[in-house]
Parts: sequence; structure tokens; C-alpha cells
Amino acid sequence: MKKQIVVIGSGFGGLALAIRLQSKGFQVKILEKNELVGGHASQMLKNGYTFDLGPSIITAPNLIKDLFNCANKKTSDYLEFMHLDPYYRIYFHDGSFIDYSGNRDKMKAQMKKFNQLDSENYDLFMEETKKLYEAVIVDGLGSTPFDLSTMIKFVPRALKLGALTPAYKFVTKFFDDPRHQFMFSFHPLFIGGNPFRAPAIYLMIPYLEKTDGVWFSRGGMYTLVNALTTLFLELGGKIQTEAPVDQIVVEEGRATGVHTNNEFHQADAVVSNADLGYTYKNLITCNNRKKWTDKKIETMAYSMSAFLVYMGVKKQYPKLLHHTLILSERYKGLIDDIFDYHTLPKDFSMYLHVPTRTDPEMAPPGCESMYVLIPVANLSSSINWSEVKESYTDSILNFLEYDFGMTDLKKHIDVLEIFTPEDFKQKRNSSLGSPWGMEPKLTQTAYFRPHNRSEDVNHLYFVGAGTHPGGGVPGVLLTAETTESEILKDFSN
Repeated sequence: MKKQIVVIGSGFGGLALAIRLQSKGFQVKILEKNELVGGHASQMLKNGYTFDLGPSIITAPNLIKDLFNCANKKTSDYLEFMHLDPYYRIYFHDGSFIDYSGNRDKMKAQMKKFNQLDSENYDLFMEETKKLYEAVIVDGLGSTPFDLSTMIKFVPRALKLGALTPAYKFVTKFFDDPRHQFMFSFHPLFIGGNPFRAPAIYLMIPYLEKTDGVWFSRGGMYTLVNALTTLFLELGGKIQTEAPVDQIVVEEGRATGVHTNNEFHQADAVVSNADLGYTYKNLITCNNRKKWTDKKIETMAYSMSAFLVYMGVKKQYPKLLHHTLILSERYKGLIDDIFDYHTLPKDFSMYLHVPTRTDPEMAPPGCESMYVLIPVANLSSSINWSEVKESYTDSILNFLEYDFGMTDLKKHIDVLEIFTPEDFKQKRNSSLGSPWGMEPKLTQTAYFRPHNRSEDVNHLYFVGAGTHPGGGVPGVLLTAETTESEILKDFSN
């Protein structure tokens, strides 16, 4: 008899782990709350426009290829990856910009215009981040369960590498110009981290991008969801959508299945790809939680949230690349307002995803499919999103049209959809409306991050941004590898 595994949620982490376990001989069933699989990586189709609702960047494509290798399949039979160069265009408040890429000569030539010494330090910075990359990816710390012994062994190396230093402070050792300081320290924001306190270990991302490139999947990121779903089903896995789990059943300290839609799904093990705080607080009774009590869950630090504007526009804007960042003059002050003071500042920095720059078929001819992401405070703030979302949206559109120069933007909008922190809470079960879950700061990283194997309930596991090593598509795929090793260890017989 095959061991039965139930996976709650079908985000990239849940799909990746389900594929790994199904290929190892387990019988895996995924239960998804929503109509579409994909979790945060869902999709919206409207008026001929295709919108990726969440993740938009593929780095470390080998982690994806590993999943297809598990089934002796070729990635190229399911997906067409498109290489992006440059990776991002970063506009600064004074109108200057840098096209960020992995090409050292292009990068140094652009940096030289702002600061000669910074340009010369580029190679040294990359050498230092290479060491971080080697620790996490090459030596496998990102895919290794981080127990206490692993942590004790890693600390001396981490101190030597400066991996525990705040990311921004690490970067300022190499660069003086504020443009460069931002450009090489902002990556923790991609995983919900505050660059001024997230440990520098996360600065392995710039080197990861430089080595492996930045990619896109033709047809949108949801093609990756479809490909992984197809692969899982081909392996014999099962998926049930519109099946919200309302309880993880625990008997004699062990997870034995889940309840959903008045149906019981028996399991030898349960894996949650849902928000970790939500899982513990809402799906497991208090008497089965000695460590992860309601109080502990509520006192954890949660990451920022995001305000998203999805736009189908009957006009094109060549000044936007596939990935574009537009920055406020403030950096630390804006981050402090979002993470610590939980206010809604009048200024904002934003990220625009414009996939039609790479794949025009994601919109009608001559049109643009895009989303604008604004980092905002999570729901621990007093912001009433139902009251402010329209005026906040208008301020964003006015900025883009009149300050940034996207001429006649508002009169060319064909599709406009808004997603607020409240939507993350209601539609995705995200604690405090944060899609990244618990903030990846030093005291919530590695051993100090919630473990892939539950400390409270036997045969209960976690995968996704809430556990080790953390958020972002590469991080979430690594959590699947880490959690797989824990399950294989427990079911080795």
C-alpha cells in the first residue's frame, strides 16, 4: 500500500513537493481552496489580456528542471523559457536610471557615470556574494533542514562571510552612491524582507541572478503552474479544487488527515502549503499545539503586504522594460513607514511587471498587460483599505501619468483590477494580509524560522515561504526539497 500524503494548497511549494513525493512512490493528493491551482501564482484573463497575479521572475531555472528530472521528463517539452537582458530597469527619483543585468562590463560602465570607485568595487562585491551563493545553493544549506546542529556548524562560517550582517550595511562597505546602495540591497524585498535588517545571506540573490540569469516563461508565469500541474497528474497525483480545508485531524499526537467540504481525507502525513500562521491557528486545535500557541503566532513579526493594480492598457510604453522599478527619493524612511510605523506614506516606490514587453501575445495587438506592485504595511496597521483603495489607486495612476510620463495612461485603460492586503487575507488566508508570511529577519531565519517538520504534531510538515529557507520562487522550490528530505527520513521504511 502506498503511503497517502495530503498537501494543503497548490502554490509553487505545494506543487513542487507533490511532484517530488509522487515520483518517490507516495500517493499524493492536493487540496486547493480556490477554483484555480497556483496559490499566489494564479492568473486572470480579461478582455484579451493575460495577467500573472503574483510571482513574475524566474531565477535558478535548474531548480525547475530538477522537478522534471524527478519524472525523467524534459522541461523543454512543457515550457519555453525566455532569457531577459537587462533584468530590470531601475528609475531613480531624479529621472536617471540603470539597466541592471548580469553583464559586468555593462554594469560597470553605467555605474562609472555615478561613482568611479563604486564601479571598481563591483567585482569585489560579486566575489563576496558568490561565497553566500555557494553556501546556500552549491553546499545545499538552502535545501537542508536547519536543525540546531546545522545552525551551530554554520554560525562560524556565517560570521566569517558577514552573512548575519544586515543586507544594506553589507552593501555600503562596497558602494557610496545611493543608487548603487539601493540596487544591490533591494533584493530582500522580493522575499518580503526589510533590507535594513534582513541578514546579508539573502544577498546571494544578485550572484544567483548573475550566474543563472533572469527568465520568463512564454505565455506568462501561469504556464509554469500548468506545466507542474500536468507533470504531477501524469505521475498519478490527484488534485481537488474548491476544497478549502477547515481542520487538520490529529490523533494521539499525529496528523491523520484533513476535513474539507464535509469530507474526510485520510492521510499518513499532511503537508501545508497554506500560510503557516493560519495553518497552526485555524486548522489545528489549541490542545495539539504546545510550541505554536496563538500567542506565539501573534507575536511573530510579519512581513509587509502589497497593493496591486492590474491594468490592460490600449497603448504601449517603451520606456518600461519587462521588469521596471520606479523609486521614491526616500529609501530607509519609506521602508520604516511600511515595516515599523505601519502608515500609508504619500510617496511610494513601485515595481511594474510588463510581460508584453517580452511576449506581446499576452495582450491584444498594440496593447500592454501590466501590474503595478506597491509595498505597503500589513494589516497590523489601521489602514481601512475599503475606504482608501480608490483614492490610493488614483494617486498611483496620476503619478505614472503626470510625474513619470506615461502620457494619457488613464484614458487608455481597458482593464483595471485592484488587489489589497485585505484580499490577501480573505482570498489567500495570508496572516495580516502578508503574502510572504513571517518576515525573514535574523531572528526568523534558518534555525529560527518555523521548521519544515512540525514540532507540535507528528507527520505534519510545511512547505512554502513560511518555512526554511523562505520566500521567492527559488526559496519556495528549495523548501520543497528540504521538506521532502524530512518526509523521506520519517518514512524511510
